[in-house]
Order: sequence, then C-alpha cells, then structure tokens
Amino acid sequence: MSELHKFMFEGLPVRGMLVRLTDAWQDVLRRRAQAGGYPAPVSRLLGEMTAAATLLQANIKFNGALILQIMGDGPLKLAVAEVQPDLSLRASATVQGDVAAQAPLAQLVNRHGHGRCVITLDPKDRLPGQQPYQGVVPLLDEQHEQLEQLSDVIGHYMRQSEQLDTRLVLAANEQVAAGLLIQRLPLQGVANLGGSHAAADVLGQNEDYKRIALLAASLQRDELLGLDAQTLLHRLFWQEDLRHFEPLTGAQGPRFACTCSRARVAAMLCGLGRDEVESVLAEQGQVAVACEFCGAQYRFDPVDAAQIFLPTTPPPDDAVRTH
Repeated sequence: MSELHKFMFEGLPVRGMLVRLTDAWQDVLRRRAQAGGYPAPVSRLLGEMTAAATLLQANIKFNGALILQIMGDGPLKLAVAEVQPDLSLRASATVQGDVAAQAPLAQLVNRHGHGRCVITLDPKDRLPGQQPYQGVVPLLDEQHEQLEQLSDVIGHYMRQSEQLDTRLVLAANEQVAAGLLIQRLPLQGVANLGGSHAAADVLGQNEDYKRIALLAASLQRDELLGLDAQTLLHRLFWQEDLRHFEPLTGAQGPRFACTCSRARVAAMLCGLGRDEVESVLAEQGQVAVACEFCGAQYRFDPVDAAQIFLPTTPPPDDAVRTH
C-alpha cells in the first residue's frame, strides 16, 4: 500500500518526508499500458516526478492541485504529475520519437538547453480573475550547466524560487516510485510555495541541515526502492533524535484518482468550437476523446455533440409564446 511518512529532527530546523508509491504508481502504469506504455526512461522519470509532486504537496498547506511539469525539446515533450490536497494523484507523459534505453534527463527533454520545470498551484476555490501561482526554472544550474537528475532540478527550483534549502532523493521502477525530502525550516515565516518568500537564515549556511542533507544524499537507489520506511530512516539517521509521525496510508494517503469527467470533456469540445467538432463528426461519425491520465474513453455522437452547443440559460419570458 502506498504511504507517506513525515518526521522532524528534534531541536533542529529540519524536517523530512518519505513517500513510497506502490499500488498508486502501479495503477498509473497499468492504465497507460492499455495505450502501449512508456519507454523505460520515461517511466522512471514520470515515477520520480509523481513521488516528488506528492512530497511537495504534502509539504505545504494549500487547498488546490499541485502540478509538476517537465517540458522541452527532446522526444519527451511533456511530463505531468498532479497531486490534490487529499494526496490523490495522477500522471501522464507525451512522447514523440525514439527514446534510447538509458536516455538521461538532458537527452529526454533538454537537448538544446530549452527544457523547463514548472510547478503550478491551482486553488480549488479560485476567485474571479485570480491566476494560479506558477514558478518556472530551466533545467540548468547556477553555472548554466545541464542538470542530469530530477532531484537536482527540484532542489534548484526550491532554492531559486522558494528560498528554501531542500534535498531530494528520488527513484522509480515498475513496482515502486519513492522519494525522500529533507528541508531546512525557515527560522521565521511560512513555507514559500504558497507565494510568500519568508525571511530566514542564509541559504546553504545551516550546519544541521547540511549534515542531515549529506546523510540523505548517501541513500542508494536500491535502498530507497527496496527498504521499508522504518528500516530506511534508521539506517540513515540512527544518530539523530527523530520524531516520526503516524504514516498516511489508504484513504488518507497517496492513491490514484483521476478528475476527468464527461462534463469536462464536453466543456473542452465547446471551447474548440462548433466548426471543429462538426468537422470531426463529418469525417469520423463521432468525436472520441481518451483521457491521457486514466485512459477513460468519452464518445459523442452527432446528437451528443449538438447538445454541447445548446444555450445554457433559458430564453427570456417574452420569448415564450403559448398557442
């Protein structure tokens, strides 16, 4: 069962989280398998993104979706992991062209240095005119060198956009997508992903955080994927005074769920316009739309399509006549 663990280092301005996505991640891959699946490097990256997005969502207090996107100019055009505040999640990737068996991040999405990492916070109860909070960083470090690990990209994002020292270790295979997050707490203020940049001690200068981040960096991929949470945390931090909270599992923990619906697809078709929809109907006899996240199929015949464009408000009273 997928699980999320939160823990604190007693007396230190450092917190941590560990996520292990098992059934939730396998559900993502199983649904995609119906459409042919992903190349192995894409699957690994998408699993790491899903684990990272879950950690980031659990790390903030925000009533809305956290959406992590990687996009660029390689065969992986777009990868998306979306996590709701209740930790329900979904993920998808768009691939065009061949992917080498061991393709690194740069080859997948950043061949010419144009790749981007985007984190979006989309409020559930958005006010009129309110825009989602969005942060964008290139897949490059401070020296404009290409970053080869998603964990380094997210860490770079947190330092540049959120002013928070953050260390991530991520890994994924066909059975598990897992991640460990270590973060220095601001000495005052709140977490910045909500849009406020709190004043805190100088980035990269807290010795307690640096020590614990170094321990986290020693974690090996096989350990992260294969060890249970208690064993892993004990191996890494056995000399630290660790306060471990009750893990989130089941209905309170990470799990796959898709927010697609026939009504949302109809709204999307309405946005395309009547001419575009009627063109598809003339050619194919129906409009068929598949959700890229869960694989659900939505089909609209000519009658269904016509109803999409019916007025949604009743006619005025003086337009109604009784004969």
